Amino acid sequence: MPRTTWERLDQRRRDRVLHAAMAEFGRRGYSGASLNVIAREAGVAKGSLFQYFDDKFDFFAHVAEQASLTIYAAMVPSLSGPAEGESFADYFAELVDTWIEYMATHPLERGVTAATTMELDPDIRQAVREPVHRLYAQALRPMLAQAIADGDLPPGTDTEALLSMFVLLLPHLALAPFEPGLDAALVLHGRSGTERSATARRLLATLLSPTPAHLPR
Repeated sequence: MPRTTWERLDQRRRDRVLHAAMAEFGRRGYSGASLNVIAREAGVAKGSLFQYFDDKFDFFAHVAEQASLTIYAAMVPSLSGPAEGESFADYFAELVDTWIEYMATHPLERGVTAATTMELDPDIRQAVREPVHRLYAQALRPMLAQAIADGDLPPGTDTEALLSMFVLLLPHLALAPFEPGLDAALVLHGRSGTERSATARRLLATLLSPTPAHLPR
């Protein structure tokens, strides 16, 4: 948790520090990131960072949380669920398009997503990913329950298993189109927006089986 000195900091300076930290952690991950670089890019003394946060991990955890909250806030307008007459599959396919496009146009947030998703230290990875997973669940669990109530998903759908699969899929779709080496059989990296969208729909069709026919092609 940030110290009170961080909360009292001038908003413009706080924004500079956060921007520099997102850029550095996003480029190099937690272990490789340099506090010296962050301080230099933010225009503050390195010692100031330890007036704001207990240590490097505390700093990284805050940066990861803020990036996740920023992403979530940007997605909220798209989280209202299907429009009247729209299937859940159609709605979710459009939501995924919005998700990928956001990541395409927000490299800082995408970089922090990569840093939290691919962090090697298990203790650090767990600490920074748990709040992210809570946000995913907060957004997706009510959608799945509503999809069952509307008849878009079968009554016996294991929503917790499906939620877990979505939590695996969405970070992949956030990163694979832009980071080499993450693709498996279906190639996302280097593809056009239309190609990315078509591939994402193939993945969703598999997850939402037995209703793949409802996915637009």
